[in-house]
Amino acid sequence: MIEPGLVSLVGAGPGDPDLITVKGLRRLQQADAVVYDYLANNELLDHCPPYAERHYVGKQAGMHYRSQAAINQLLIDLASQGKQVVRLKGGDPFVFGRGGEEAEALVAAGIPWEVVPGISSGVAAAAYAGIPVTHRDWASSVAFVTGHEDPARATGRVDWEALGQSVDTIVVFMGLHKLDEISRRLIEGGRSAQTPTAAIRWGTLSQQEVVVGTLETIVDAVAAAHLQSPAIIVIGDVVNLSNHLRWFDHEPVYAWDEQP
Repeated sequence: MIEPGLVSLVGAGPGDPDLITVKGLRRLQQADAVVYDYLANNELLDHCPPYAERHYVGKQAGMHYRSQAAINQLLIDLASQGKQVVRLKGGDPFVFGRGGEEAEALVAAGIPWEVVPGISSGVAAAAYAGIPVTHRDWASSVAFVTGHEDPARATGRVDWEALGQSVDTIVVFMGLHKLDEISRRLIEGGRSAQTPTAAIRWGTLSQQEVVVGTLETIVDAVAAAHLQSPAIIVIGDVVNLSNHLRWFDHEPVYAWDEQP
């Protein structure tokens, strides 16, 4: 009887391949098979052995290459063959990455598994745009929420009206397509229409785009910039710090990265 292999749910980080963890990189180097997402940087696959199987299961808005159930079964099937499997997911597997669902499926099937946390884009994209999500003077609390809840639910779990009055900084994943509704509901709940707001596309990568406005103006600003998904939305006074904390665009940073 073949002993099942280990499935490692590995966070690929926010986009820049240099931001994967040391343990995540080691698991890729040991992999017999890697199952990877749309938001996992393809450069990371270069660290896999030449013989490692590569299975793309990417998901984009309105385009699912494989269903979640099919992905779960693929992980089980590969591990059941005795393979060491890396499930490579953008950001962190347990932060809006459906890693919890995959872990549940592996437990039910009796497959050994582990999670290797990754740097979440909710923190990293903001940081690369010069926005600290917390700050001693401006934000003592932060909430990470999704703008794309389970479509099978009749009502959403996120109470935007209450959320706007509960935390200083709100970071929204997968919310660009609902930005108009999110902004409106936050304002209706009492959040100032002048609250600084940023939308960040492809955070941490060289093609990073940042659009800054307020809750009242951000929808028009995003439209004018033709900004598209994937993007992170950051709402709160800390967004104002982006004006003088933008560091990623500075040439000395790139020069340092190019040193041998």
